Amino acid sequence: MRAVLVVNPKATATTAAGRDVLAHALASEVNKLEILETDYRGHALAAAAQAAGDGADLVVAHGGDGTVNEVVNGLLAHGVGPEVPMLGIVPGGSANVFARSLGVPRDPVDATHQLLHALEDRRSRRVGLGRVESDKPGDPARWFTFSAGVGLDADVVAEVDRKRGKKASPALYTRVAVTQYLKPSHGKPRLTVAMPGAEDVEGLRLVFVSNTDPWTYLGSRPIHLNRGCGFDGDLGVFALHSLRLPTVLRHLGQAISRKGEQRGRKLLRRDDVPELTITSADPVRVQCDGDLIGERTSVRISSVRNALSVAGYPLS
Repeated sequence: MRAVLVVNPKATATTAAGRDVLAHALASEVNKLEILETDYRGHALAAAAQAAGDGADLVVAHGGDGTVNEVVNGLLAHGVGPEVPMLGIVPGGSANVFARSLGVPRDPVDATHQLLHALEDRRSRRVGLGRVESDKPGDPARWFTFSAGVGLDADVVAEVDRKRGKKASPALYTRVAVTQYLKPSHGKPRLTVAMPGAEDVEGLRLVFVSNTDPWTYLGSRPIHLNRGCGFDGDLGVFALHSLRLPTVLRHLGQAISRKGEQRGRKLLRRDDVPELTITSADPVRVQCDGDLIGERTSVRISSVRNALSVAGYPLS
């Protein structure tokens, strides 16, 4: 087996010592191991695409959700198929939503041990992913592993990205989210969602699309938007007609509750949606897995089942 280890040395929980332990452990299980440390945005994507083109069997992402997203997009740069290398994950970020949803331990050492056992037992499983295509000419499709968002959450991602020199943490995201919400422009944009077999829904203020549940984590607390969402089904849609404080607080309380069931008059929620199109009269920010992809006036988001083979983690 030929493997490539992609490490983001700037990720929150990534250390040189941890990288060395992981590399040494992987080297004992594969015939050939190449190690690459990223040093610019898009580097992990390019490395994974190169690995796929060179016929690697396994690409291991050691970093946060952004690193994993780039690796996934690199692996699938030329499409879905049996020739795409298997993905392995050793978390190194602050949230690690995709990894945690797969049942990967948050501790990098424990995650390494689990990955090695999966390789030794030749265990893998295929998972579904989401795919975002826009109306912008020449704009490549983007894959996401756990969520995509249009509106307020993408604005939060943009501001956190602007503060890239600071350590990413739940506290930082919370502060930025509150600041973005309090801005006078938080009532914009007005979005329209079109789904197969249903009438178009207009006047939405934000739209979240989930590929799994939880949608994200606030520290150790899971945030639930679409409890019926999972890697073996299609997508979950959560959208709000209003961002007034009572509405936001109601749904935030439901999201962090033990049941995590979402109900409300200002809510649009659907499970198992194969595809949807989100449009806006004015350009609006879009994010995939917490990575800003820019401003768009129209995006088509679709579910692709069994898109990628992942080293045999038990789904939690």
